[in-house]
Amino acid sequence: MCALCNISVEWRCGEALTEIPTILVVEDDDAIQELVEDALSEGSFAVAIASTGEEAVTLLKGRLVTYHAFVIDIRLLGRFNGWEVARAAREVNPDFPVIYMSGTASDQWPIQGVPKSIMLNKPFAELSPNFGDGRAGQAAAVMG
Repeated sequence: MCALCNISVEWRCGEALTEIPTILVVEDDDAIQELVEDALSEGSFAVAIASTGEEAVTLLKGRLVTYHAFVIDIRLLGRFNGWEVARAAREVNPDFPVIYMSGTASDQWPIQGVPKSIMLNKPFAELSPNFGDGRAGQAAAVMG
């Protein structure tokens, strides 16, 4: 179970888990990268990190690794923002789970966000005591 977004890895009884799901984290702040990576690792996910939107799009389109979802900041260094990277991810896989995180752009999510995505508001410390407000269920639905 991921400590950040309460997402768990599920599989059918009797079905072998052949690979650890890999989550791509797209964040340019090293401290937040580390926080998200630790939370996802605690939830038994493998984590890959990209610091820019361009790097994330290259990794997604290169298909060298199968990413099972991604957690992305909205305001990134470089040419692409998080909204654009999420749209590029959905071009690669229309069902690709997207979890946005932002401290300033969450009000734009209903307009800019891709369908069936969720938004985590930063700072996370303020979100933790209230996480039973339904977003855990949304996160589980996004992860499929």
